[in-house]
Amino acid sequence: MHYQDATRAAGEARMAAFIPRMGRHYAARRNFDHGPDQHRDVSGLSPYLRRRLVLEEDVVAAALAAHGPEQAEKFIQEVVWRGYFKGWLERRPGIWASYRDGVAHDMAALERDRALRASVAQAEAGTTGLACFDAWARELTQTGYLHNHARMWFASIWIFTLQLPWRLGADFFLRHLLDGDPASNTLGWRWVAGLHTRGKPYVAQGWNIAQFTSGRFTPLQGELCASVQGLEATEPDGLPPVTPLRQPLAPDPARPAALLITEDDCRPEDFDMAALDIRAAATLGASHLRSRRPVAPHVVAFDDGALQDAARRAGWQALALRAHAPSDLAQWAAKAGARQIITPYVPQGPLRDWLQQAAPALDAAGIALCEWQRPWDSAIWPHATAGFFKVKKKIPQIIHQRNLL
Repeated sequence: MHYQDATRAAGEARMAAFIPRMGRHYAARRNFDHGPDQHRDVSGLSPYLRRRLVLEEDVVAAALAAHGPEQAEKFIQEVVWRGYFKGWLERRPGIWASYRDGVAHDMAALERDRALRASVAQAEAGTTGLACFDAWARELTQTGYLHNHARMWFASIWIFTLQLPWRLGADFFLRHLLDGDPASNTLGWRWVAGLHTRGKPYVAQGWNIAQFTSGRFTPLQGELCASVQGLEATEPDGLPPVTPLRQPLAPDPARPAALLITEDDCRPEDFDMAALDIRAAATLGASHLRSRRPVAPHVVAFDDGALQDAARRAGWQALALRAHAPSDLAQWAAKAGARQIITPYVPQGPLRDWLQQAAPALDAAGIALCEWQRPWDSAIWPHATAGFFKVKKKIPQIIHQRNLL
C-alpha cells in the first residue's frame, strides 16, 4: 500500500472510499493477501488509526450506517481487536516490560553471536530462499505495510521454521510498520508464539498460504516446520495477574497549561481546549524510541507528518520536540510558564516509558502531567482481561453505550 499524506483528511478520505466494502465483501475477502499495491479487500486504515488521525468509533459508526450490525459484524470485530490489545496490555503492563527487557537481551545476543546475526540479517533482507517469506520481508521494508494474514504467516515462519528469537521479529516489525503499535505488535507476536493464548501457537501451513495468496505462493512439503511447539515453557510462571487500569490525572482549568501532541493521539481538537489556559504547544517526535536499531525513514516521516498536521488543526505554532533527554520536557513547560502538561492518554509502550523517566524532573519543577482519556477506550478496556471473546460479547453493549447505531 502507498500512503501519500499523514493527515486526518487523507485518513478520512481512505475511510470514505472503503465504506462500500465494510460489509459482506470484507467478511468474505479480508483474509486474501493479493500482494504489494493490491490490498483492495482491506481498508488500509491502520496507520491512521494507530495515530488516531481517524478514530475507531468513527470507522465503526460508518460501517454500521452503511451495512447494519449483521453485515458489518466482522469488520467491526477487527477494529475492536485494536482496542482489546491496548486494554489487555494496560491491564498487564508487566508484559510490555518483559518484552522491552527481553528484546534488549536478544539484541545483546545478536552482537555476540555471529551465526544468529547472519540468520537474522538474511530474514530481514528477504534472502532465506523461502519465496513467500522473502517476498513479505521485502514488502514490509519497502512499503511499511503487510496484510494481517501475511504478518501471522511471517511470524510463525520466523519463530518455528527459522527458529529465530520472537522478540527480534517483533522489533523488525515495529521498526518498519507504518501502523506499528506496541500493544498490537507485541501481543500479536506473543499470540503466534503460543504465549498469549497459552499452548495454542499459530502454525503457518502451505495449503493455507497457497489458498489465501490465490496461488502466488505454494510452499512445498518440508519447507515449513510441521511440528510446532509453543514457547510457553519459556515463561513457566504463566501470565501475570490482571491489574487495575491506570487512572490518569485530569487537566485542571485553573492551572496554566502546555499542550503536548504525541504519535499516540493526533486529534487534540476533539478535547475541550477552550476551557483551559494553554500557554504553549509542542509536538513530541518519538519514532526512535521504537527500537535500539534504526527505525525506517518512512515510519519517521509518517510520524512527523501526522504531528505537524495535528498541530495545524489544533491552531498552534507548536515547537517540535524530540524525545531525547527526559528532563527537556520539564524545561520546555517551565519556560512556557505552565504548571501542567496536557496530552491525550499515552498507553503502554516506549513513549510511556520515556514519560515515566521524565516524571522526576516534572515533579521537581511542580509540573503535573495530565491526560485526556477517550470514551471509546473507557468502554473497551475494562473488559480486556482475558481472551478476545469476552470483549467480542460486549460489542453490542459498546455500540449502544457510544450511540453508534
